Amino acid sequence: MSLRIEIDRNAAGAERTARIHLAGRLDTVTSAQLEKELDPMLDGRLDSLIFDLAGLEFISSAGIRVLVHARKSIQAQHGGVLMVNAQPQIVKVFEIIKALPGLTVFESEAELDQYLAEMQRRVQEGR
Repeated sequence: MSLRIEIDRNAAGAERTARIHLAGRLDTVTSAQLEKELDPMLDGRLDSLIFDLAGLEFISSAGIRVLVHARKSIQAQHGGVLMVNAQPQIVKVFEIIKALPGLTVFESEAELDQYLAEMQRRVQEGR
């Protein structure tokens, strides 16, 4: 499955806010697509970036890296990034990443991605 990206500039009537709707899979293949869309928005013209994750079904470490880069760029300009409407398996990934800051647990990105995929599958199956 691919990644669909819809960008609403001036979200909620705020001139310096963009809302980005993501649907599908944000993985090694599709993260470059999101990065290409985000890069022009990270030049200091935005105060807020809102990621609407209602349609996002899967996220890999490459996808997380793109979101973290966007957050760091916006925060460096004293702005903020929000994530909204995340599905349970995506929330679980964010919880795991937050729970392990700076701690190396996986030997490679491939191992991390395999773990994240399995964990998300289990959440979707209700285990």
